[in-house]
Amino acid sequence: MRPATPVAVGPPSRAKAEARRAHGGGARTVLILVCGVLAACATTPLPLPYTPAPLPTPRIALPDPDLGGHDFDRAFFTPPPPVVRDAILSSAVARNPEFQARVSHWVDFYETKGSRWLPGYLERMDQFGPMVDSTLANRHMPYSLRYLPIVESGYSPRAVSRASAAGLWQLMASTARGYGMRVGPLLDERRNPVKATAAAAHFLTTLKGQFGSWFLALAAYNAGPVRVEHILDRYAPLEPRTDSLYWKLRNRFPAETRDFVPKFFAAVQIAKNPEAHGVDVPKDSLGFDYDEVVVPDATTMDVVARAAEVPQAEIERLNPEIVRGITPPGRKTVLRVPAGQGKTFRENYPHIPPSKRVTFVVHRVSRGENLTRIARKYGVRVADIVAANPGIRPRRLQIGQRITVPVAPRARRSAGGRR
Repeated sequence: MRPATPVAVGPPSRAKAEARRAHGGGARTVLILVCGVLAACATTPLPLPYTPAPLPTPRIALPDPDLGGHDFDRAFFTPPPPVVRDAILSSAVARNPEFQARVSHWVDFYETKGSRWLPGYLERMDQFGPMVDSTLANRHMPYSLRYLPIVESGYSPRAVSRASAAGLWQLMASTARGYGMRVGPLLDERRNPVKATAAAAHFLTTLKGQFGSWFLALAAYNAGPVRVEHILDRYAPLEPRTDSLYWKLRNRFPAETRDFVPKFFAAVQIAKNPEAHGVDVPKDSLGFDYDEVVVPDATTMDVVARAAEVPQAEIERLNPEIVRGITPPGRKTVLRVPAGQGKTFRENYPHIPPSKRVTFVVHRVSRGENLTRIARKYGVRVADIVAANPGIRPRRLQIGQRITVPVAPRARRSAGGRR
């Protein structure tokens, strides 16, 4: 059965298609070339002026050569100033009045309803932006993509969507695993800003190659490439895959996807000049400076902080991929400590006995207890207890059964040292 054909954007009739093939498409090729030259000559200034500021120097310490275990490039550099012409922002679709109207709609949203969240978004962008800039420059990708995490996650590595996408770039678990990232109850590398940025850059580049258009690539990033491919094959199988096709087919996409690119453009416009839109960006961002260290086995974040001689909150901020506050047992894990503290950690950590590297209590199950009650008692989540006790059967707890409960030091003291 032939795919359904809408009136506005659909495949040409069978007779036209056969005639086109019969003539070898020569005339059409000449016409496309002529139109392309005319279009290039008629280019007008962008509605959203693109004058990027010079890139700041990435504030990331080079990794220890002995670390290993990374799936992506870890060397960052100071990228050169980006070229003025951005392949996304310079699209002809950006001059479409209807497209501009949707961009204006989202600018209004960020200036009103979204204004309470936007300062936090931009503050986090100041932390992670230099790392993102380096990755994009390494791959010769449009500089404007540095603003995509604003739309995706508010630049929060801990963000999780209703569809269970996670991290700065809101990667699905299947996509992340396809790029060699680990996704589990203790370690979720989608929340690792460095690895997630590298994976997202890979993914976006692949989508651009598949669809031939950055607008379609962004639509596929949001809705999924299979879904976008299906829409294109059904409603425009013979149409050139261009940015314009995204806009022509917008009503065929899911509601979020049809406005995804206009919302992205609005985020670029606001983030480039927040003061002009009434947004006060907090000063003195914490930054993302770090040294990398290795822990050989399960270790809780308070122990890492003690070895690095820094606050535990700083270790947790630099390692958002450690979901439950403890690294996976039986394997090495690369962690980040504040810049300059790597040497301190390496000196102190070996002196901590393995039995003291996990802060926990051993709870003996009493009559009538379940995991919910035990978790409430120690101020942890049920998921924390399950993750720390592989093979546990929550509905079949036995009286007298011993359960390991990972807890913070203050909870350990309040528990009276029960073992």
